[in-house]
Amino acid sequence: MLPRTAMGAMPKINLTARTVKAIRPPASGRIEYWDQGLPGLWLRVSDRGRKSWGITYRHNGRQRRLTIGKFPNLTLADARDKARVLLRQVGFGQDPAEAKRQIAMGVTFSELAERYMREHAIPNKKSWREDRRALDRDLLPRFGTRKAADIKRGEIVAILQSIKDRGAPILANRTLEIVRRMYNWGRTREIVELNPCAGIEKLSKELQRDRVLSNDEIKSLWHALADEPVHIAGGYKLLLLTAQRGGEVRHMRWQDIDLADGWWTIPKEFSKNGLSHRVPLTGPVRDILEHLRGEARDDIWVFPSPAVPGPIRSDTKANRRLRLRSGVDFRPHDLRRTAASKMAGDLGIDRLTLAKILNHVDGTVTAIYDRHSYDREKKAALEAWSDRLVEIVKNPPVT
Repeated sequence: MLPRTAMGAMPKINLTARTVKAIRPPASGRIEYWDQGLPGLWLRVSDRGRKSWGITYRHNGRQRRLTIGKFPNLTLADARDKARVLLRQVGFGQDPAEAKRQIAMGVTFSELAERYMREHAIPNKKSWREDRRALDRDLLPRFGTRKAADIKRGEIVAILQSIKDRGAPILANRTLEIVRRMYNWGRTREIVELNPCAGIEKLSKELQRDRVLSNDEIKSLWHALADEPVHIAGGYKLLLLTAQRGGEVRHMRWQDIDLADGWWTIPKEFSKNGLSHRVPLTGPVRDILEHLRGEARDDIWVFPSPAVPGPIRSDTKANRRLRLRSGVDFRPHDLRRTAASKMAGDLGIDRLTLAKILNHVDGTVTAIYDRHSYDREKKAALEAWSDRLVEIVKNPPVT
């Protein structure tokens, strides 16, 4: 039972691991509890249930306050240890709050971004390459040498608006989330104190797409690919023929392709769900890959970037050209959805086989013991879909 205090007073209690966990948020605002076990240490609890540790001390006659971490990332024992170190510094005439401010002011946006990528995104996120692309494409050129603490909310909004204005509203939303996450991570590491993304809402409303191309649209798009460079055309055709994700196709490597036996193995590091996946190569897919092999500009990547080492990073420009040339409003992921829908609706492919083709995770208990890879079923289904697709696109579209 926590003690009652007068309005505005800071209660002083004997904090234990159990009481810290049990403290409930106030009805509104926030409340702070002094630790009887260590004078100067307090726990702040907000009406949203967030709990933060901090210390209060005097330096040169002025009262100073410093947040030192968040619960439960920082336990009571850890908070007391950290507070003792900082309060000892105060005893030697130092000001921990000012030291923290100076550190924050000295870190550039680029340095914060590199630490975030190295220490958080790459070790923990399958989609870390998206973070890297957003940083390299839009954020580092604008903010790289600036102090991270100097970036203002209005500047973030301006760069997001510029991304939206160039026809990429969803990318603007993704970029906002990347910057927000990066600064939040920086706050937990005491690299920065404030997040300039606080209060910024997404610039565009997102709706789950369920776009499936009609047969006439598939035909128009397929024939529009004839005017594209061989690697662009091949990539889009493989999206339709294999029903795999765009990022997985872009990261296709020659070492993962067995043209003789007709299999493409997607390694787990390039698979969205982190699971290795075998994709059967039908006749049309093999023809495309053999042609690309003859035109290969790179010994590693099937779709190498023309600008930097590694695979091609984005197909935004090609997608824009194809939408204009074909008259079909589509996004690359719509091709995967279209292939899956046609296999299910036109060919009657069963749900389980389709899930295996798409490499969807089966969360059932029986999946743990399921050692059947469904290679035969996947191969038969994709061969039937290839035959159907060839039939759809065999004649030029009616103009």
